[in-house]
Amino acid sequence: MTDTRDTEADDEVPALRGAGRVVMTPEGHRRLRDEYTALLRVERPKVVEIVSWAAGNGDRSENGDYQYGKKRLREIDRRLRYLGRQLERAEVTDPARQQRRDQAFFGATVTYADEQDRRITVTIVGADEADMKEGKVSLASPIAQALLGARVGEERRVRTPRGAETAEVLAISYPAPP
Repeated sequence: MTDTRDTEADDEVPALRGAGRVVMTPEGHRRLRDEYTALLRVERPKVVEIVSWAAGNGDRSENGDYQYGKKRLREIDRRLRYLGRQLERAEVTDPARQQRRDQAFFGATVTYADEQDRRITVTIVGADEADMKEGKVSLASPIAQALLGARVGEERRVRTPRGAETAEVLAISYPAPP
């Protein structure tokens, strides 16, 4: 069965990001929460201590420890705000609980062949979890959008910077159910 739907005209696959929701796997949620906790309870207090010590050394305008520490505190606070918002809006979706395992949805690991007949395997994850080195692509990426709802044997059109390309789905898998 061949399906050459254009991803821009695909209204059948519901978007998993919208209305303020941020979809992520349990693993992705745990990593964000761990990063938030480490920044808040370990790194920030260390930097505050350094800034406090440096402030007590006199002239702050030429004090490198003080200047760097204040800059690092701003970076940490910015990251904490971002992580806090993401965690508040998180909708944790466990791919192992996917009932319809014959189609590619959030959390699926999909192997597809591109037009040069290269086999590529990707796992569709939330934006904060994406890491191409690990083969994890964001749900919002063009390839993930093209693959959503696909079945083995279907071909999908993917819009890339080089233009439209075709991807044929070869395999779909999900983590084992609990």
